[in-house]
Amino acid sequence: MAQFQLVMHSGPTPGKTFPLEGDVLTIGREASNAVAINDAEVSRKHTQLVFQGGKYIITDLGSTNGTFVNGQRLTGQHVLQPGEIISLGEQISLLYEVVAKVDPNATMISSAARVVVPPAPAPIPAAAPPQPQPQQYAGQIPASPEPEQAYIPPPPAKKAGSALPLIIVGVILLCLICTCSGFFWYVDSNVLWCDFFPFLFGGACG
Repeated sequence: MAQFQLVMHSGPTPGKTFPLEGDVLTIGREASNAVAINDAEVSRKHTQLVFQGGKYIITDLGSTNGTFVNGQRLTGQHVLQPGEIISLGEQISLLYEVVAKVDPNATMISSAARVVVPPAPAPIPAAAPPQPQPQQYAGQIPASPEPEQAYIPPPPAKKAGSALPLIIVGVILLCLICTCSGFFWYVDSNVLWCDFFPFLFGGACG
């Protein structure tokens, strides 16, 4: 079987396969070509394939409509890679593929020589765990458990907010004392007793 081949994607015979066998192959319209494609766009000697180093090198042979690889027109030699598309003109396209070789001398194993593998033995079920034996007492009766003590809840904690009213009252009284002290100091330092408290001095303030 050929190692490489061309598969026509578009053209007069889509799907046709062209095995590539030989060191120098030509593609063209004439029947003498290794890959003959009878189409008006294909020149008589359109393209050449040369096998070197395990790969095919493609070259255009001065065709009228040109040779393209993956849409790029050839202006010199090009090493073909599997999967690339070769176009001859605008209507003809060929896929370049690798075909795996099959060794005809490979040893075939007949059905009679097949090794019969015995079926695997069925798994052995796991042994059931031993059942616990009831506890026996050797002449002594176990003491009864001590009675549980009754749970006594702790006394409720005093709320922190209960002291708040006392603090507020103390602050108010302190403010009143400071206000009164400041007022009497002002009256005494400016000798205004008769102005604010004339009833305390009677006619002496006249």
